[in-house]
Amino acid sequence: MYRTIVATLLATTASIAGASTPKEQLMKPPAEARHYVISSTAGKHGDIWSWKTPDGRVAYRMSMSLRGWVTETDELVTLGPDQRPSAIAIRGYTDTGEATEDFSVDSGGVAHWKTVVDSGSAPFGTRRYSSYGGPWLANDLEVDALVAAGDKGVDLLPTGHASIAIGEGVEIDGPQGKKTVKLAFITGTGFTPSPVWLDGDNHFFGNAGGISLLPEGYEAQGPKLKDIQDKATAAMVRDVAHRFLTPANRTATLVDNVLLFDSVAGRYLPNRAVLIADGKVAAVGAAGSIKTPLNATVIDGRGKTLLPGLWDSHQHVGDDWNLLQNVATGMTNYRSPGSMIDEALSIYKRRAAGDLLAPDGKISVIIDRKDPLAAQGALTVSSAAETVAAVDKVKAAGLWGVKFYTSMTPAWIAPGAAEAHKLGLHVHGHIPAGMRPIDAVRAGYDEVTHINFIMMQAMPQDVVDKANTAARLEGPAKYGKDVDLDSPAMKTFYAELAKRKTIIDPTLTVWEPLMTSDGTALSPEYAPFADVAPPSVVRGWKIGGYPLFGGLTRDDFRKSFAKMVGLVGRLHKAGVRIVAGTDGYGLELVRELELYQEAGLTNAEALQTATIVPARMTGMDDRTGSIAPGKEADIILVDGDVSKDLTNLRHVETVFLDGYRLDGSALRKASGLSGMPK
Repeated sequence: MYRTIVATLLATTASIAGASTPKEQLMKPPAEARHYVISSTAGKHGDIWSWKTPDGRVAYRMSMSLRGWVTETDELVTLGPDQRPSAIAIRGYTDTGEATEDFSVDSGGVAHWKTVVDSGSAPFGTRRYSSYGGPWLANDLEVDALVAAGDKGVDLLPTGHASIAIGEGVEIDGPQGKKTVKLAFITGTGFTPSPVWLDGDNHFFGNAGGISLLPEGYEAQGPKLKDIQDKATAAMVRDVAHRFLTPANRTATLVDNVLLFDSVAGRYLPNRAVLIADGKVAAVGAAGSIKTPLNATVIDGRGKTLLPGLWDSHQHVGDDWNLLQNVATGMTNYRSPGSMIDEALSIYKRRAAGDLLAPDGKISVIIDRKDPLAAQGALTVSSAAETVAAVDKVKAAGLWGVKFYTSMTPAWIAPGAAEAHKLGLHVHGHIPAGMRPIDAVRAGYDEVTHINFIMMQAMPQDVVDKANTAARLEGPAKYGKDVDLDSPAMKTFYAELAKRKTIIDPTLTVWEPLMTSDGTALSPEYAPFADVAPPSVVRGWKIGGYPLFGGLTRDDFRKSFAKMVGLVGRLHKAGVRIVAGTDGYGLELVRELELYQEAGLTNAEALQTATIVPARMTGMDDRTGSIAPGKEADIILVDGDVSKDLTNLRHVETVFLDGYRLDGSALRKASGLSGMPK
């Protein structure tokens, strides 16, 4: 029902499969159509229109280009006597492929639906169909239904229940002067409450965020509305944080008879005891060897594994609820490879004050050239001098690193990196169009993000030259399967990366569903959460995979992905450091480690990429990343033997965060998960 507006780096339309309706055949909005604009602080990204057709149906048309990822869709809705949609037809394509979707209710009152990922039928009754896709503005009908339903909410098809809570009005400026809008939160369609803006009559007004959907003429109000809703969300998560971060949860804890992961040595130690007190690891010893302090909590660790808290080294922090969920799934630390400066400082401040339950970490800021393909949320620059000035701005904000992006002019990388290193900042990023990864490393990169950019080393020049477009995915998808990972040129490449101590952040779980999925099943990173996540979230996880093109098959794409996995193994074998990151919710982290095992890393080596290796990368290994006396108590206790099966990492029983002892079950519930994942 409620389609969360997020920018996903997935497919492009330049190679949409033939089953999709081409742009030229989609509906054209009339001059009098209601017009909404999709925008961010980087500028305008698209338009959505809505109008009534002569036969009384409601029509929508969406056109968007986001960093080259294109969506062109339309939707036609037939309303029944009760104003519920009795038929919906969606056509076109999105950044995840074909968008075709149909819904109808037959004369017997049975609803039928078919999308690119599912189909089904059920008695319509009093329920309302929740679309899998379609133009975002179609939310207006659904918001009206939620408002009309009041406290009882709305039952959904295929499954679920949603409701809305409406707040007080605020005034904003617009084309016709002052206008009153109200912040509301929808529950039941995501892990946590989702913000939406209503007009003075409680009809849909728009969405605000990193990307906003607002009526034409109100685009400039996006940042103001986002600030208001961020403060409202901060108040909600503050209350959650205060429930967990209590003195009672920071008393001494002894975990005895437990299997302990020694991340520094890369080994598992059976029958160990660990005492946590005053926020730190007080003692580590043999089982039964540590005296229990007065009033300490004692946890029997038999059948369980105690580990350093996990790191996600590619977690774009900014969403307070997602940070809470990260803690619930065992993440005590992160590296954000690109966050807005104001959001980053807010997270640090509120976490330090105990008003935000979140992992601790380091944050980079994206720098990109001013260009229609520039990254949203980036500091945009137009010269080498402006690049250096942007680096200075990141340092002045007190943040950890800079991330250069795909539209950067290659000649600006070296001066920008030199300034960053002079200031003690970490340098990493995407590889700018026209450069190969070794060029970026020689220009000053300490780290390369995403395995597809490492694969660029072996791509044809025309792919390299267009790496700020969909070529950064289509090239590796097309040519990856034929790359000889053991060729002399590739071995020389690995050796130079190792010699320069370059770090690689592969994010294999970004590419796995995109390249291997065919819409018939959930990808392995999400399948373990299918029974404990909201139904609408689970449905959204199922995608048809990147559209096939140029005579390639899904099997070809899978072979190319297998080469990406193999590339990680070759890098590791050559001595290149790997850090585990997801570029997602964070729920994907354990699957990322599983893929590293498939690449040839041992169980312990894979786990090191999410513990001690990122701690060393960020300079935080003196206080976190391993379990040793004097270090901060950022630790997780999981049910099961992780040395035998990494998937046991999902079975979090207790999280120790800054020494606070937090119940895993309560954390999951607070973050929108209904139970323990598989």
